[in-house]
Amino acid sequence: MKIAIGIGSAYYNGEDWNQLVDYTVEADRMGVDYAWSAEAWGMDAIVPLAFIAAKTERIKLGTGIMQVSSRVPSMTAMTSQSMATVSGNRFVLGLGVSGPQVVEGLHGAAFAHPLGRLRECIEIIRMGLNGERIAYDGKHYLLPRPGGEGKPIRLSQPPRPDLPIYLATLGPKAMELTGELANGWLGTSFIPEHADIFLDPLKKGLQKSGRTLADMEIQVGGSFEVGDDVERMIEARRPAMAFTLGGMGSAKTNFYNDAFRRAGYEDAAIEVQNLWVTGKKDLAIRAVPDEMVLKTNLIGTEEMIKERLAVYKAAGVTAMRISTGGENWKDRTDSLAEACDLIRRVTA
Repeated sequence: MKIAIGIGSAYYNGEDWNQLVDYTVEADRMGVDYAWSAEAWGMDAIVPLAFIAAKTERIKLGTGIMQVSSRVPSMTAMTSQSMATVSGNRFVLGLGVSGPQVVEGLHGAAFAHPLGRLRECIEIIRMGLNGERIAYDGKHYLLPRPGGEGKPIRLSQPPRPDLPIYLATLGPKAMELTGELANGWLGTSFIPEHADIFLDPLKKGLQKSGRTLADMEIQVGGSFEVGDDVERMIEARRPAMAFTLGGMGSAKTNFYNDAFRRAGYEDAAIEVQNLWVTGKKDLAIRAVPDEMVLKTNLIGTEEMIKERLAVYKAAGVTAMRISTGGENWKDRTDSLAEACDLIRRVTA
């Protein structure tokens, strides 16, 4: 099983940047397979990866994710080609639709029909990466712009037809689109005992593209910590789960909450969300079930983690995206080394 880490977070602002770079360099030396950077309204997803590309040698560098509404597709293709060049062909393009609060509030774009926009965006990006002249007549994108002096243009950088595209999706239709068009899935809200709610529609999409689950990279994960004080570990992660259920999106649109409802946690998901959006965040945190925390993270005794890894592997997961903690960056790095050793021993 492959191993991945995150570079900062969707809201990362560059604090402890030098230590984060050192952490990623150490991850590269350990043989960690992927490093993903995110973006929301903090640092963008590309600049950190471009910097780290010059400091590392082997680790693959991916956007986890780049928001499709924040850039036009042709620029996304150009940026991807540039990243492939400066990284020695180690770049992976991760895309997602984000949510209405960011798309409409920050980027001033319409969020309606996100899957249609995602499909068209990928098709235009592929045209650019394939070295084709970009001409597209879609519902959301029309290139060249009619009535002016524009003409179909071929990107001048060398074609990168094999540059992988991963999607961060959650809903059934979005999962089907992922299976049809993408090389990998960046999964969240994933409980391996209920893998079918994600993987069944993914397989449906794979059939459309003449592929099987063996052709798709399935990346999921959570935080990693080995120890005997399981109760403390649960309590430390309960706020993040409450935020996911209540604060990741609006009260009307929360794809993460919807996913946990489909996995059988409807009552808890509704309760936590209602408490969160009405300002009762402390109560929302306390309402998060222990089971949800334990099943979405690799925490507890070594035996507990071994059991969870076996379940993930049996569900079809090919890469664990882990977050390590500690009082300082040395602790985080030591924990990452421990995670790499354990994951490799269990899933070899």
